[in-house]
Amino acid sequence: MPDRAAFAIVLLTAAIAAGCAHSAANGTLTVSVAASLQNAMAEIAPSFEQSHHGVRLVFNFGGSGALEQQIENGAPTDVFFSAAPQPMDALAAKGMILAGTRRDLLRNQIVLIAPKSSAAPVSFRDLPGEGVKLIALGNPESVPAGDYGRQVLESLQLWNAVQPKLVLAKDVRQVLSYVETGNADAGIVYATDARESAGVRVVEAAPPASHQPVVYPVAAIRGSRNTAAAKALIAHLASAPAAEVFARHGFIMVAP
Repeated sequence: MPDRAAFAIVLLTAAIAAGCAHSAANGTLTVSVAASLQNAMAEIAPSFEQSHHGVRLVFNFGGSGALEQQIENGAPTDVFFSAAPQPMDALAAKGMILAGTRRDLLRNQIVLIAPKSSAAPVSFRDLPGEGVKLIALGNPESVPAGDYGRQVLESLQLWNAVQPKLVLAKDVRQVLSYVETGNADAGIVYATDARESAGVRVVEAAPPASHQPVVYPVAAIRGSRNTAAAKALIAHLASAPAAEVFARHGFIMVAP
């Protein structure tokens, strides 16, 4: 009789463990993603969910620096997809990245934009002139595109001249909105954001040497309750079908 009781306990323990594993595999996967990836990720999500039945992706879009702070402060996150290496480096330095999951996935370009119907500016060099009153820029402290923009303006020796004109935004989508609505005469965003909008024109691409390379790393967060699904999502984002989506949105895949 005791043997039967022990055997029943073993079976019950196994069932509970299997149930917990099933629950983890069939729950939600919270993904903190740079705002510039919003459209591409919305297009990729259904194919991942269809191939991983029971896993539902929940996105948290925003400036990468702000997302990093949220993760550091304990916001539940399984995967982080950043628009720059620095926020990912900050998490790695604190031991918050799951070992072996980080990879550089995408590249992008920095461009100057203006309202579609505007005549000025025609180059970065026009920004200090009287024809440009307000310039939208992501906050360099928390928005990678803003930091890259600051680097460009410093490289072109325009930073000091344009600072009084700057309107700092929480992410690149807000920069885009300011320029689309005419509330700013110019803005600095990623090339991928500019191509998504019918309300802006690309004035000029930033010289490549004027800023650090725009690289998007992705990684699973240590402490994720669903590491298998997190790793599967990262693999999916690096797959050929996902690469086609990213390319349609203007991103450049980093070579493996």
